[in-house]
Amino acid sequence: MAREGKRLNRSFSWLAVLGALLVLGGLVGLVYTGLATLTSMLLFGWLLLIGGVVGLLQAIQSRGTSYFWLAVVVAALNIAAGVVVIRHPHGSAEALTMFAALLFLTGGLFRLVGSVVVRGPQFGWTLLQGAFGLLLGLLVLFDWPDSSRYVLGVFFSLALLFDGLGLIAIGVGGRRIVSMVTPAPVSAAPPEPSESAPDQSNN
Repeated sequence: MAREGKRLNRSFSWLAVLGALLVLGGLVGLVYTGLATLTSMLLFGWLLLIGGVVGLLQAIQSRGTSYFWLAVVVAALNIAAGVVVIRHPHGSAEALTMFAALLFLTGGLFRLVGSVVVRGPQFGWTLLQGAFGLLLGLLVLFDWPDSSRYVLGVFFSLALLFDGLGLIAIGVGGRRIVSMVTPAPVSAAPPEPSESAPDQSNN
């Protein structure tokens, strides 16, 4: 039991270390948003490329099935998109920033209209979310394409920061739980003093 507790403590410690590294990366990204945007686009491009290659290999293995050509087309599109993003990260960042702004606008508008029409128990909270999404979309859209230099980098850095804080909380909390349920090692009891042999001097 003690050995298993040590192993779990070590695992949770590594989680906390990984979380600290993610937090550090998130803070650096918030300072250098342009670099964070470029890094996030390159990572996104490589993920698309690798996912497309893996999907193409799986499609080749499943040739003869009814979904073979669909899998080939999807894999080819992923590969093509990955190559375009890797070769043109700045243009891809502009396109994705525009897409994100439109998502914020439409999502915020639907929340605003839905909260006014439905007027449910979460009316105030839904109205606030809709107004925030609409305002954020307008701010990003009005500053486009200059906003593409920092918007994706800020989102990427915030994701790293919150994920890192979550891992740190899991690691620290896991170590505390393990220390609470792991029994303390039992120390060896000192040997009892042996009875002295009877004095034979009088015999």
